[in-house]
Amino acid sequence: MTKNSLSLFSLLHFAFLTICMMEISFAQNFDDSEIKHIDHPDWFIESPFLDLSEDLNKATSNGKKGLMIFFTTEGCSYCDLFIRLSLRDPEVATIVQKNFDSIGLEIFDDIEMTTPEGILTSVKQFAKKEGVEFSPTLLFYGKNGKRILRLIGYQSPERFKSIIGYLADDHYQSESLTIYLSRQKDLKQNKDDLNNAALINDPLFEQPPYALDRSHFPAYQPLLVIFEKTSCSECINFHTSVLALPDVRETLKQFEIVQLSAEDDKTPILAPDGQQITPAHWYKQTSLSRVPALLFFDKRGNEVLKTDALVLHQRMINSLNYVLEQAYKKDWTYQQFARSKAIERFQSKQ
Repeated sequence: MTKNSLSLFSLLHFAFLTICMMEISFAQNFDDSEIKHIDHPDWFIESPFLDLSEDLNKATSNGKKGLMIFFTTEGCSYCDLFIRLSLRDPEVATIVQKNFDSIGLEIFDDIEMTTPEGILTSVKQFAKKEGVEFSPTLLFYGKNGKRILRLIGYQSPERFKSIIGYLADDHYQSESLTIYLSRQKDLKQNKDDLNNAALINDPLFEQPPYALDRSHFPAYQPLLVIFEKTSCSECINFHTSVLALPDVRETLKQFEIVQLSAEDDKTPILAPDGQQITPAHWYKQTSLSRVPALLFFDKRGNEVLKTDALVLHQRMINSLNYVLEQAYKKDWTYQQFARSKAIERFQSKQ
């Protein structure tokens, strides 16, 4: 390696570490157990009759790509964070308004509405049909009422701008969001460093070989699969700000936990459904776009919850207990369960 390449690598490495420290500081200063009132940005459009098919026609007639539907729930700290840091960022607001008309909806609202495809339903049923499991969730619709992207969880301003670019320039028609975002990274890591890097280990994690097949006989514990990548600041956050917490670690003892690299296309895995696969291929099948990504399975290997959204302390505890208490058997979504726990916490403080 030449002196110049070493110098360049040092600069990139320093920049990466700086980003890591900023992300870790952010995670430590954000309390996801706080109950927040949700106020949508004033540039969101009013839809008095909630006829999204008409709203979509107006948007496309005005030369826009379509509609952005922003699903929140009252009290959601992640929704509040997204609105404050991203949607109220002037640059973000400008590029969203240029390409989409935006409407805010409450996940648990029983009010009647018309979907972008022209179907009469309730907001609550529409949310359920569209797989709105976590708040916030954003749904983007193009011509003919077809959904072109579902986006789950808090998005930083920079990441969200890239995602709007992905939609505005029609990249969604030819490549996945994961591939597009990987090409948009401004900081290119040294290839040799990437190859030599390792995931952060933890004594809680099972060691290979990974025989996770539960299709023939049930396991003793539910399963948590964590997909990560090397040199990943969000993964560092997850280890230092979530997995290190005593109550999280205590609850995790009730799970079988496997950590996999989303970049590993060589290690053989026997998945919960009995499929033989590599971690990279399995991650690709999930249609998730970032890491860390969490997949939860019951004792029989049925997937009951998955997310690549920002998960901090309270959301992690809720996710674990959603699985342990088998709330999915009540046909509850994660967000219904989380709301019930928030109400319990609020009442306990009265």
